[in-house]
Amino acid sequence: MRALLITISLFFCCLNAADYKIFSGSSNLLLAEEVAKHLGVPLSPVTLDHFNDGEIRIKIEENIRNCDVYLIQSTCGSDTGTVNDSLMELYLMIRTMVRSSAGKITVIIPYYGYARQDRKTTSRVPISASDIAMLIEDAGADHVISVDLHCGQIQGFFHHSPVDNLYAAPVFVRYFAEKSDLVDPVVISPDAGGVERAKKFIEGLSWRGIDAGLAVILKQRAGAGVVEKMNLVGNVEGRDAIIIDDICDTAGTLVQAAEELKKHGARRIYACITHGIFSGPAMQRIDNSPFDELIVTDTIPLKTTLPANVVQLSVASLIAESIERNYRGESISHLFTYKGSGP
Repeated sequence: MRALLITISLFFCCLNAADYKIFSGSSNLLLAEEVAKHLGVPLSPVTLDHFNDGEIRIKIEENIRNCDVYLIQSTCGSDTGTVNDSLMELYLMIRTMVRSSAGKITVIIPYYGYARQDRKTTSRVPISASDIAMLIEDAGADHVISVDLHCGQIQGFFHHSPVDNLYAAPVFVRYFAEKSDLVDPVVISPDAGGVERAKKFIEGLSWRGIDAGLAVILKQRAGAGVVEKMNLVGNVEGRDAIIIDDICDTAGTLVQAAEELKKHGARRIYACITHGIFSGPAMQRIDNSPFDELIVTDTIPLKTTLPANVVQLSVASLIAESIERNYRGESISHLFTYKGSGP
């Protein structure tokens, strides 16, 4: 009887595993493979290449009729193309799934490109973050899952597809909870707009029994991407400082913030960055910076050899659990709390 029950259980496990399929675009295949490994489900086969003139060619290599599908694609630059190449590939893959009579199409965008263009800052410019949302919705996405959207209002740019915005903070919190030598930590928001993100991180540390303070760096800009002056609000002298931010591009402002903290007597300086774009001189700047460690996730694949002070953590388990919960009809908001963020 016990053997029969085990056989039936295994049968239903296999049946459930086959009820949905996971596909990946080409922008972040390693992350997609890790997500599939966590779920115990293989990535479904798809052909992704280009015609001689550069047009994208896509072919799904198995039947997906009436099947729930999860498509993982960061809209970032990669070894295979630009941000726009990743975006077009995502659009065409969604359209392919719609035309193949897929069931529910859930699009997982670990890094949402164009997110920083979320409002009109001058005349006669697009609100690109909104326009990309329209493109994805019009393609046929039924549901969107992303990680640390640059600003919360992007969820409202989708009018028909519900959006779940996952937070990478629990991944960073677990990393720091394992450090036994933190000294009077203080969490740093690099601007006033990031204070809420910093508070969430402090809340996470508190759940792990770590008390941390809060400080803010106020920036005076001379122009786009150019910081003329920084002012630190808070005390970091003799303390371990942890900067929390969602994006690092050229790392100029981030390194300048680290130098400001060092000038004010910070003992050790860390940074937690969800999306490491690391364009231009970023890696060289980080390598030569006061950072003891810069911790980044794998929402964007890193293109170059990492400096010794850069640590990469994976959000694969976070995305995998969101897929499982979504498929089972369970609450994804459980992942937003530190009670449910894993051991």
